[in-house]
Amino acid sequence: MRVAFLAAMMLVVAVPVAAQQEVPPAPFAYRQLPDPDQEAKAKALMVTLRCVMCQSQSIADSDAPIAGDMRSEVRTRIAAGEDPEHIRQWLIARYGDYVTYTPQIKPITWPLFAAPVIILALAALLLRGRFKRGERIDTGEQA
Repeated sequence: MRVAFLAAMMLVVAVPVAAQQEVPPAPFAYRQLPDPDQEAKAKALMVTLRCVMCQSQSIADSDAPIAGDMRSEVRTRIAAGEDPEHIRQWLIARYGDYVTYTPQIKPITWPLFAAPVIILALAALLLRGRFKRGERIDTGEQA
């Protein structure tokens, strides 16, 4: 009786997992557009978009299912005549700023852009003060 119950429970868990593998890829996930100009626009955009699953690959390079869906969406929208920047903004709205390799300057992200400049300015001020103090010590010892 226990064996039958365990087998039934394993079947209940295994069926949804197997069903997820049966979903076919999106239409343009692995198929290029017939128009070479449109395909070039799509590829140029896909290289600048990050796979949300792989994290370090663009959707052009990733084999993750979601990257295939994103490639298909980009190609479908390019074929429909949408502007690549409009598609990028739509994907950012859907997946967040993380999806693009081109960071956006917003009120919440400006410290990330300003911090290196501030650190370099502080380092320059500290080094300038250090060198001036060193010159005073060197001239004071010679007198």
